[in-house]
Amino acid sequence: MNERIKSLLAKAHLDVMEDLGDIDSNHVAEKFAELIVLECVKFCEHESNDDEHDEYDMGMWVKAESIKTAIKEHFGVEE
Repeated sequence: MNERIKSLLAKAHLDVMEDLGDIDSNHVAEKFAELIVLECVKFCEHESNDDEHDEYDMGMWVKAESIKTAIKEHFGVEE
C-alpha cells in the first residue's frame, strides 16, 4: 500500500471517530472510498485551475471540468 493510500485510510478512521465517536468498519470503508474519489477529482482540478488558456488548453479545461463533475455524480460525492 502506498503512502497516499495509507494517509487516506488514516484520515477516514479519524473522520469516522470524529463523527461517530467509535470505529465502524462500514463507515470507515465508505469514508475511505469517498476520499479516494475526491483525490481523483483533484487531478481534474489541477487541469482546470490554470488561469491562462490557449485554444488547446481551453479544450482540456472544459474536458477536466466535465470529468470532475461526472466522477462526483457517478459516486454521489460532494465536496
